[in-house]
Amino acid sequence: MIEYINAHQSGFWIAIGFALLAAEVLVFGFGTIVFMFAGIGALITGLAMMFGLLPETWVAGISCFGISTGLASALLWKPLKNLQASGSPPQKQSSDLIGYQFVLKQDITAMQPGQHRYSGVDWKVELDAGAGDALSAGQRVVVTSIDAGIFRVKPA
Repeated sequence: MIEYINAHQSGFWIAIGFALLAAEVLVFGFGTIVFMFAGIGALITGLAMMFGLLPETWVAGISCFGISTGLASALLWKPLKNLQASGSPPQKQSSDLIGYQFVLKQDITAMQPGQHRYSGVDWKVELDAGAGDALSAGQRVVVTSIDAGIFRVKPA
């Protein structure tokens, strides 16, 4: 096996490059781009050996791999960072639960949230920013926004 790899280093570097790129996509989901840069470096090394630009030796391969990985990361870091930062604009929260009305079973204040059971789930009930300081039990309220397990309400 070692003799085969020594005789076909260009294929070895290309296989390593694709394996690193696949690991970046499948395992890390582009969460870390280190494997992507290393994969690009390995592909450049393998292609340079394949086209005769680089001798098929371990010293040349490892040197080219390190240099091409460094160059790929230096050239692609800023564009990829800008692409990641641009992202999609935040979407306005939308839910079928916004507008849901119910009657409070206990008093709620900004410091003391309440609870409401809806669809088998106990939801924490908090005051909406413009709802005032407190709402009393028996008062009808409407959900204005939601978070994970939290209804934000104001008087209906």
